[in-house]
Formats: sequence, structure tokens, C-alpha cells
Amino acid sequence: MFARQFRVKSNTAIKGSDRRKLKADVSAAFPSLTADELSELIPNKEELNVVKIYAHKGDALTLYVLHKNPLFFELEKRLYPTVYALWRHPALLPTFRTWPPVLEKLIGGADLMLPGVVAPSSGLPHVKRGDCCSVTLVNNRAPVAVGNAASSTEEMHSSGMKGRGVCVLHAYMDHLWAFGDKSGPPSFPDAEGEEQEANGEDYEVDDRQEEAERCEEEEEEQQLSGEKVKDQPCSGIEELSLVEQEEQRGDEEEEADQGDQKMPQETMDALLLQCFLHALKKKVKKSELPLLTSTFLRNHMFSCCPSGKQLDIRKSSYKKLSKFLHAMQKQHNLVRVKELTKGVESIVEVDWNNQELRYFKVLEETNDEASSAQDGGEAEPPYRPPEITTLYSVSARLEPLFLDANKRKGTILQPAEVRHIVTEYVKKNELVDENNKNYVTVDPTLCDCLLERSEYQEVQSLKWDDLFGRALGKMTECYEVVFPGHAPIRKKGHMEPIDVSVASRGSNKKVTVIKNLDAYGLDPAAVGAALQRRVQASSVLQPVPGSKDKVLVQIQGNQIHQVGHLLTDYYQIPRKYIQGLDKGPKSGKKK
Repeated sequence: MFARQFRVKSNTAIKGSDRRKLKADVSAAFPSLTADELSELIPNKEELNVVKIYAHKGDALTLYVLHKNPLFFELEKRLYPTVYALWRHPALLPTFRTWPPVLEKLIGGADLMLPGVVAPSSGLPHVKRGDCCSVTLVNNRAPVAVGNAASSTEEMHSSGMKGRGVCVLHAYMDHLWAFGDKSGPPSFPDAEGEEQEANGEDYEVDDRQEEAERCEEEEEEQQLSGEKVKDQPCSGIEELSLVEQEEQRGDEEEEADQGDQKMPQETMDALLLQCFLHALKKKVKKSELPLLTSTFLRNHMFSCCPSGKQLDIRKSSYKKLSKFLHAMQKQHNLVRVKELTKGVESIVEVDWNNQELRYFKVLEETNDEASSAQDGGEAEPPYRPPEITTLYSVSARLEPLFLDANKRKGTILQPAEVRHIVTEYVKKNELVDENNKNYVTVDPTLCDCLLERSEYQEVQSLKWDDLFGRALGKMTECYEVVFPGHAPIRKKGHMEPIDVSVASRGSNKKVTVIKNLDAYGLDPAAVGAALQRRVQASSVLQPVPGSKDKVLVQIQGNQIHQVGHLLTDYYQIPRKYIQGLDKGPKSGKKK
């Protein structure tokens, strides 16, 4: 889990109540700890930090750090000790021993295989599947890895000591260990282990040789009988190497992907210039000048980025937009940049007759294609918003009104159907006022279904609009959502809108929070990435409080206007299904 670098989300000092809860959780998870040992691991007055991280696969974990060393990590509401904690209390967990050469494979992310386990004279420790356990080396009782038992002790023996023994989560020399002071394991001599290590090489070689010969004999017999032979590990070392090869293969693929995404500064400089010239030639109009440099980048340059590429000024040699624009002014004489307001730069003039701009040729690519590549991602189908229809369910009170149409309680109708059924009822019972066709006489059925008790004696007739409004108001509201290519989904209540709000973080830091994107078939990660490119600000995904599988998008600054443009213009979400767009920053000069 920690074979690759993780990302730190937050690092805060623990509160007094959380410290007490942590001490209680550690005591419950590891009952062998005495009160003094527990106070040593979690002291009452020394600084203890809570660090929230994301592992490379996206798992959310919590670290508890004392004196810069992580002592425990919490995964899926379960506490695990780190090697730093186990070096203080090596007998805290059931222990499996292995040979020193296997440590390199554990560091690389491999699990401990049963053929590599060295059983002591007293036998293997008694564990159940999923129990937390540690791994030590035969010459030292100091643990070097922590994980979960892949099977129970009985299952290990019944399998002939083959397969996985310990699913390793954390090991000495991995990135979690490197988060601490990077100290080495202490020396806890193991007399029995030293004797086994003295004969360990011959033991390992003999076993490998006998196992390999047995595998060859079985393979020949299967080939003679015409059966398909499947490759099987022939020794503990080979099983470990297979696991390691898979991990290394994954590392190499990820590094290759990252290498493809990295662009040299020269390439990014060229892309920056291309988008700059494209924006000046096709996007910017004289009537827009003076134009804020931030608006020029956000609304014009990003939309000119070719499909499949990503414009990022921080990866160029300029690092900042202001530095790039000043270079375009001094070296190319394309624009003139001026600080009209303190700290805010604007493009005040463009040399439309500049030869470099006049002879620049725009690549044949539509803006929609470039926008879809940036906002939706490469090779993804274009997003199409769902069709949302408001429906109404017949309630128990209105059932008598709908009996003639054979519509019982719970029947879901469209508004037009409700109007038609009510109209037919009025015509059938001749309730239209003869003197004024705009009014309908209230009969006993309409009185019971639509009027309040206080209106029984007062209201004798209703206008058509009032009649329809009361009928719909007394019914149960529902909605139908139809995503392209999927069956309709009907639910009671009303469709929850996408919620856009601004929250404060820290002293004066504003962030924009977007919730309920998944209800409209939007991928929060894709929306966050699109906003990040548009406004050049960091965005993160966070779980929605009180929900297990829903996430929200959080982006730095008050970006409500940009969120509104993205949702309404690009994703075509109707504005009535987005709430909070009126909370954007007000335009105009400050007095």
C-alpha cells in the first residue's frame, strides 16, 4: 500500500477528546498493552498529530504521528501499528518469520508467501483469516512488515504451506516509513533464528531443487495425457518473484503513463505561443479591449488548446502568465499590457498588423472538439444531460376524482393527463358555470378533494387555473429521469438540484463547493479537472458528510461564475436545476 508515494490531505494537532478516543481504540485493538505502555505510545501532553492522506490507489487513511514518527495508521476504521510502534513493542502482534532476502521483495510491495515462511519449533502463531500480524527476519525479532493474515493457521497447514501467508500493507523502507525519521530497526537477537539462518541456504536450495524436479515430472505427465499445463510456482522464492514481477510491471506501466503526460518546457512554450496567437486571431475582438489577462487566459487561450493536449503555464519556462505576456510585448511586439488597477493587469492594445500574427495559420479543429477534449477527457463520449420530467401520483384524497378514468391511488400521471382527466370529469358532470365559462361549479366530490374545511361553506366555484392548480397541489409530486441509452428512473419527491456554494477555510480563504453532480450523471472527477483547467486553481474531491458513496468537488476561490458557465453552457444543465449561482462575486469597482 505504501510502496508508492502517497498524498497528504491535512496535518493537524490532535484534540483532547480525539486523543482519549484514540487511546481507547488502541487499547481495544491491542489488549496486551499495559496502561504504562499505552501512555508511552499515546502520551497525554506531548504533541500528537493527525495526518489524513490518500494512497496511490485512492484509499483514504489516517496517520497518528508522535515526534515525527507515524505510530498507527487507520484504514477502513481499523487501526494498524507501524514498524516504529512495533520496534517499541515487538510482541504486540502475532509474528511470521522469513529469510532476509525476502525483505527486498516485501519492500517492493510483494506479499509474504507461505513457502517463504520459516516455522519456529513451537509452530506457527495461531491466527484467523484477516487478523493483523507482523513479519520478522530469522536473525532479528524486530518486525519489518505489517499486514493481514491471508488465511487461518489451520488453512495454512491444510494447503501444504502454499499460497499467500500475509497480505502486506506496510513495510520497513516504504514511503510510510520514510514519512518518519527513517531510523533502522533495532537489534533483538533470535537464538533459534540464527541457528536456522546458518543452515538456511542449503535448506532453501534443496527445497527449490526438489520442488522444481517434482514440477517437471508433473508437467511431463500432463503433456502425455494431452491436458493443458498451467504454470504454477515451484518454490517460495519463485512465488515471491512472480508477485514482485506483477508489482514491478504495474510500476513500470504507471511510470510510462506519467512519462507520456510530462511535457518538456520547450514543448509547452510552443503550445503556449500557439494558443496565444490562435486566441488573438480568432477570439479577441477590438471591442473587448482592455481585456483582463486572467479573462484572456480563461475564456480564450484554454479554448484554443488542441484536442488531446493540456495547457499548463506552470510547466512552461515562463511559470506565470504575466511573465509570458511581458515576453510577448517585448520580444514580439504583439500586445501591450498595462496595470489599470493596482495589482491587476489588462491587455490594452493588440498589434493586428504584426506579421507573426497575420501569417499564423489556425489548425483545422473546431472549438467544440478542443473543449470536449479538455472538459470531458480524451476518447470519452460527449456528455448529454438527462431528460427530467415532473410527474404526479394520485393521492388517497384525490382518488374519487380519478375513479371515472380508472386511475387508482399511486398511479403516476403527467401534468397534461391530470388536466385532461379533471376536464373530462367537469364536462361529464356538467359543472361548467352557464353564466361564466371561466368558472367551474364545485360539487361534493370536488369539495372533498380540493377544498379545505374552512372553505366548504364559502367557495361555490373555482376558476379553471385554480382548479388545476389545486388538483396538482393535492397530488404527490414525482419525477422521471431518462439518461441517454438507459431505462427511465422514477422517484417520489422532487429532483434535488446541483448545489453550488462558497465556504470559508482558514482565516480568509474562500472555496467553492459543488454537490449532487452524480444525480445528473456527471463525473465529479471530470468536472473538477475541467474547472481546474479553466481557472488554474487546485480542486479536490471529498466525501459528502453523512453519505458513504457520494463525493463533492471543492475548488479554491469563489468560482461560481465559472461553475455556472461550465454546467449550463458545456454540460447543458438547465439553470433551474442549479442552485446558488446568484452567490457569485459581484462585478463592478469597489468604492
